[in-house]
Amino acid sequence: MSSQPWLDTYPDGVPQEIDADKYSCLPDLFQESFNKNTNKPAFENMGKVLSFSEVDRLSTDFGAYLQQVIGLKKGDKVAIQMPNLLQYPVVMFGALRAGLVIVNTNPLYTSGEMRHQFKDSGAKAIVILANFASNLQEIIAETDIETVIITEIGDMLPGFKKTLVNFVVKRVKKMVPKFDLPEAIPFNKALNEGAGYTLDKPKIEGEDLAYLQYTGGTTGVSKGAMLTHRNLIANLMQVNAWMAHGGLKEGQEIFITALPMYHIFALTCNALVSMEIGAKNILITNPRDMKGFVKELSKHQFSVITGVNTLFNGLLNNADFKKLDFSNLKFAFGGGMAVQRFTAEKWQETTGAPLSEGYGLTESSPVLCANPLDGNGRVGYIGLPIPSTQVILIDDDGNEVPYGEKGELCAKGPQVMKGYWNKPEDTKDIFHDGWLKTGDVAVMEADGFLKIVDRKKEMILVSGFNVYPNEVEDAIASHPKVLEVGAIAVPDKKSTEAVKVYIVRSDDSLDEEEIKTFCRENLTGYKCPKHVAFAEELPKSNVGKILRRVIRENDAKENTYN
Repeated sequence: MSSQPWLDTYPDGVPQEIDADKYSCLPDLFQESFNKNTNKPAFENMGKVLSFSEVDRLSTDFGAYLQQVIGLKKGDKVAIQMPNLLQYPVVMFGALRAGLVIVNTNPLYTSGEMRHQFKDSGAKAIVILANFASNLQEIIAETDIETVIITEIGDMLPGFKKTLVNFVVKRVKKMVPKFDLPEAIPFNKALNEGAGYTLDKPKIEGEDLAYLQYTGGTTGVSKGAMLTHRNLIANLMQVNAWMAHGGLKEGQEIFITALPMYHIFALTCNALVSMEIGAKNILITNPRDMKGFVKELSKHQFSVITGVNTLFNGLLNNADFKKLDFSNLKFAFGGGMAVQRFTAEKWQETTGAPLSEGYGLTESSPVLCANPLDGNGRVGYIGLPIPSTQVILIDDDGNEVPYGEKGELCAKGPQVMKGYWNKPEDTKDIFHDGWLKTGDVAVMEADGFLKIVDRKKEMILVSGFNVYPNEVEDAIASHPKVLEVGAIAVPDKKSTEAVKVYIVRSDDSLDEEEIKTFCRENLTGYKCPKHVAFAEELPKSNVGKILRRVIRENDAKENTYN
C-alpha cells in the first residue's frame, strides 16, 4: 500500500509539511504575536478583555516574579490548577518565558490525585485557585512545592467588580473551603512585585521541556508526557495549516474556549493556536452552566468553537442557542471523544457550519488526524493525518496491514512526545520501532481516511476524559468492605462511555450507595462509577489476574444501556 495515500486527498492549499523549527521556542512565537497584534484583544473572560500588549506585560511581570523573587531556574516545574480564567494565560506564558516547565493540573482532582502528580513531577511552585487550596493543604508537606501562589476568581477583573465577584464566590456561594496555607502569596501581589524586576530571557531550545502533561498512557496511574517546545510549536502549526483551509484569517477570528486549558486539546487548539494567528479567545469558566454559557455566546460573533460531543449536544438541546447569530461561524472542531453522527448533522443544520472531528492523544500534543473543513469531511471518521504526520496500522505481530483491515494505529511526527517523565519502561512499551502506539484499532480507506473501530487499551473514555481502570480499582479496593474489584467501560448515550465496577464484597452490608459515596470522596467526578454490580467472584487468569475482557463480555451479554 502507498505509504501516504492521504496526501492525494488533502484539500487545496493544505501543505504536506510544516516547518517545526520556524520558532526556536514558544516564547519566540509569543513575542512575535505580541509585537504584531499589540492593541488587538487576546483574551476575554467575564467581560474583561486583555489585549496582546497587556498579556505581554503581565506575563513578563509574572515570569520575572517566578525567576527573580522566588528564584526558580530554567527547567523547574510550576503547577497550574485553575479553570479558564484570565490568570491562566498570564501564568502559563510567564512561566514559559522564564524557561520553566508547566504541570497542568485538573482543578477537580482529589488530594490523593494531586499528591501523586506533584510528587511525580517534582513541582517546586504552584498557582492555584483558592477554591481548591484546602486539598493542597492536605498533601503539600509530602511534595517538593515550596511556593504557593493563590488566586481568586475575580482577581483580573476591574475594581469593584473584582471585590464583588470574590465576595460572592467566597461568602455567598461558599465555594471556597477554609484552608491554612500561611506562607501563600496572593496572585496580584506577585504580579505587582514582578513589575519591579526584569525578566532575564533564558536560552530555550526546541527540545527543552515545555509541559509535563499528565495522562494515563496505556494503563494505570497517570504519567507525565514530556512535551517539548518543538512538539507544541509543530502541533499548533499543523493545526493552523489545517484550519487555514476552513477560511480563517489572521487577526480577525474569535475563538470560543469552553474546554479547560489544562486539557491538551484546548491548550493547543485554543490557547496556542489563537496566539499564532492573532485571534481573540473567549474563555468560558463554567460551560456546564449552559444558560450562562449561551448568554456569553450571544455577545460574540464567534468564528471557531472547539469542544467534545457532549458539549455540542448540550448546546443543541438549548432553545436559546438555536436563536444565536451564526453568520460568522466557520467551523466547530470536535475531539476528545467520537463525534456522533446525529450531533454532527444537527449542528450543521442548526448553525450552517460543519462540526469536524479530529483525533489525537496527550502524547502527540495532541492532534494527529482531522477531517477536512472544505465540506468533504466524513462523519464517523477521524479524518486524514495532518501535515508532517505519518501513520501506519499494524497487527499484533507488528506487521503493517492493508487497506480496509483492522490494525493498531501508530504515528510519527514532530508533535510526538519525548517519552514519559521518569518512566523508561512505559516509554519503551508505547513505542514500536519509533512509532507511537495509540492503543486504538483503526481501518484506513484507500484514500487515507481513517476510522476508529475498537480500542486495544482498557481505558474508559468519559466525555473526552481518559479514565484508567487501575486507578478506579485501586481507589475502591481501599474500602474495607471490598475484597476484589474490576472496572470496565459500558456504553453511555450522553458521555460515550461510563465506568461500571463489579465488586466482590468482604462484608454483605456494603451497598451501591456506600460505594458511590466513597468514590466521590476519593476520585474526580468523571472517574466515579455510574454503575455498580456485586458478584460472588470475578473471572481470573491462571496467575490470578482479573480478566476485565471477560467481565466486559459477560456484562454485554446480560445488560443493555440507554
